[in-house]
Amino acid sequence: MVEFSSTNKYIATDGLIEAVNASIKLEKPLLIKGEPGTGKTKLAEEIASKLGTAILKWNVKSTTKANQGLYEYDAVSRLRDSQLGDSKVEDVANYIKKGVLWQAFHSKKKPVLLIDEIDKADIEFPNDLLQELDAMEFFVYETGETISARQRPIVV
Repeated sequence: MVEFSSTNKYIATDGLIEAVNASIKLEKPLLIKGEPGTGKTKLAEEIASKLGTAILKWNVKSTTKANQGLYEYDAVSRLRDSQLGDSKVEDVANYIKKGVLWQAFHSKKKPVLLIDEIDKADIEFPNDLLQELDAMEFFVYETGETISARQRPIVV
């Protein structure tokens, strides 16, 4: 397995390198704190680059809800389509938009999942994701299916 280290575009301290590699090896999320412009987002990009994997970015805002990272159900479009007689309304899955966690869980190769600006979200936002990130699965109520991760993404 390739380990993270400084790159041509990112110089990391020994402590940061150790923290990143421990997070990867232990398969636990890595919380990076720092002032704006100090390279927190760049770190996730460089981890993905160094490990030769994809990066999935979830840019969080003050209005973002944790379940949006799982999936969103578009009931309004389904209602409109039913009024228009569209046959696709029979399958509720046509109205499920996969969130970034769903995409990360179903990636063929272990991706880096960057949950960026998490501090801008509601105070309960991180707690609302703990179960899904720990169990690496979640339930889609509309379809009755459980979405399980193929492998744990590297969460930053």
